[in-house]
Amino acid sequence: MSAEIRIEPLTKEAFASFGDILDASGDPDKMINAGMCGRFHDRAGLTFAEGGRAGISIFNAEPRSLPHTLDLLERHPLGSQAFLPMTEHPFLVVVAPDEAGQPGLPRAFMTAPHQGVNFYAGTWHGVLTPLHAPGLFAVVDRIGEGENLDEWHLDAPYIITK
Repeated sequence: MSAEIRIEPLTKEAFASFGDILDASGDPDKMINAGMCGRFHDRAGLTFAEGGRAGISIFNAEPRSLPHTLDLLERHPLGSQAFLPMTEHPFLVVVAPDEAGQPGLPRAFMTAPHQGVNFYAGTWHGVLTPLHAPGLFAVVDRIGEGENLDEWHLDAPYIITK
């Protein structure tokens, strides 16, 4: 039998132990380019283990729908990972605390149209889950030597609902 997880609003406080919210709402921190560009400055700290560097990739994920069946979580022990949507559509973010090397009870969040996320290194999270096409994202993560992906297939899936 599947357990149900309700989607929560994505807030700084609720997400603090999992990563950073990359948010471009409100007034920018400063104006640049002769006043023609607002800069939302230094929104996330990127961390990468020795032997790696920051890389920017483009992901094109298949859109999902709600209710969503969660049966796989992953983490990147050697570096943080940021998802920056390339469209105005919100997307589903799933995270779970680490409990002795395996994921604990997952939590689900919905981004606002002006938000992305940066997962801290080692944070259990669901796969990229856009809810609208196209599922285009810029992804900033660690490129380099070493095993930087742990996957955990859940014995009993969770159903994520609004």
